[in-house]
Amino acid sequence: MNAVVTSEFIRRMPKTDLHVHLDGSLRLGTLIELAKAQDVSLPSYDEAGLKEKVFKDHYASLPEYLQGFAYTCAVLQNAENLERVAYELGQDNVEEGVRYMEVRFAPQLHNHDGFMISDVVGAVARGLDRAKKEHNQSDAVKNGSDIPFDYGIIVCALRSFNEHMSVYYKQLLSVMSYARRKDAFAAASLEIARAAVALSRNEGLPVVGFDLAGEEAGYPAGDHREAFMYAHKNFLRKTVHAGEAYGPESIFQAITDCHANRIGHGTFLFAKDMIQDRSVPDSGDYVKHLAEYIASQRIAIEVNLTSNLQTTPSIKNVADHPVREMIERNLSVSICTDNRLVSNTTVSREFELLVQAIPLTRQQFRNLVVSGFKGSFYPGSYTDKRRYVRQVINRYEALERELLD
Repeated sequence: MNAVVTSEFIRRMPKTDLHVHLDGSLRLGTLIELAKAQDVSLPSYDEAGLKEKVFKDHYASLPEYLQGFAYTCAVLQNAENLERVAYELGQDNVEEGVRYMEVRFAPQLHNHDGFMISDVVGAVARGLDRAKKEHNQSDAVKNGSDIPFDYGIIVCALRSFNEHMSVYYKQLLSVMSYARRKDAFAAASLEIARAAVALSRNEGLPVVGFDLAGEEAGYPAGDHREAFMYAHKNFLRKTVHAGEAYGPESIFQAITDCHANRIGHGTFLFAKDMIQDRSVPDSGDYVKHLAEYIASQRIAIEVNLTSNLQTTPSIKNVADHPVREMIERNLSVSICTDNRLVSNTTVSREFELLVQAIPLTRQQFRNLVVSGFKGSFYPGSYTDKRRYVRQVINRYEALERELLD
């Protein structure tokens, strides 16, 4: 462990998780229980078997990594299960010291006849609210020795989908020819953007952001420009999965076409050799200016170390991960899990992996932690957010004095 911090400090310090997928973060025991109750077929019905066959330590590719979502989404087709899984996710985060999280998911993977998008999001909010109230009513929060837990919801659009992924997508594709699939992808994104704005404004749900997820290659973010413009015009914050499996141009497009306030992953931000646009005269200069723009505009990057190691063969270990250069270039970086089940990780584990592999100063480490809170799409007012960040800093500094000085 890096001498800057200790495992106990990491566990107890206030943390964020700004990039965590609901359907990738079930408790394994819960997945098995729900699958049995709903007669959902799994490759194995014990935890060891599922870890061997589905939720592995290493994956051959991103598509293999994503295979497990077919099983998790299959058990999340009603309000009861969504509420339970969201509640347990909130509990698990509170237990390890996470005090703010943004849970993301694609509601259209769960909605069907009689179970609308608002029902899906409402169920998730109820589950997270239960976890929030339990912690915030604790003696530690009341006496000021701990800080409150809060959360936001980010709804995801998908770059592409097929008829097997949900009833909604099957119905949409049935009325649009194969040749118009690109239009179907864009139409679905616009619908969920409109729903996200309505849920936030009219139904009081803590929908704080709009995301674009899914395979990058062949499915550019620019195809979803209209959806992101709608979110932008209605003051909904935006994050885009970009640079996870494609180069710097994907990140550039997320910023310019989708007005992204944050970037999910950003793993290949500095990969100048991946630039394909032949009109770019100097790929090194392109990357330099892109990184400088991201840094100066405080466009936060949601880094997911374990997930990247599992799906990106070119990154052999954390020491080789571009997060090191991101920190050195003073980018706004937050450490996230991506999928707690699929990657078998926690926020605390991600921080431990980081400090074990990369030498950081005390100030650099502190900046990483605080950046998660500052870069959040906090559901309250800006004044409320500043007040909350100050609580976080005070708690962090108190723990520094207790455990590190």
